[in-house]
Amino acid sequence: MVRWIMFGLIVLGLGVSLTTHSPGVLGLGILGTAIGLFGVVFSIAAERVASRARPDSAMLGPEALAAIRERARARRVAAQPQAPGPRDPNRPGA
Repeated sequence: MVRWIMFGLIVLGLGVSLTTHSPGVLGLGILGTAIGLFGVVFSIAAERVASRARPDSAMLGPEALAAIRERARARRVAAQPQAPGPRDPNRPGA
């Protein structure tokens, strides 16, 4: 609905701009046209984003996210090589 209102603003602004003899009205017509174009572009972009968005029911809950983080942390800890302990200067062959 907003897209059609903005489209109407574009047509009205162009009509006023092309038929007026006053510079002030010409400026208002061009401004209305620019605002209408801006609105149409953003309404098309908003519709595209909304069509690609996942519903909230498809998102994971906080408990599931915490479990995934814990598993990833456990994997990282298990994958790290064990660092050798400090050398004992009293031990022979050290």
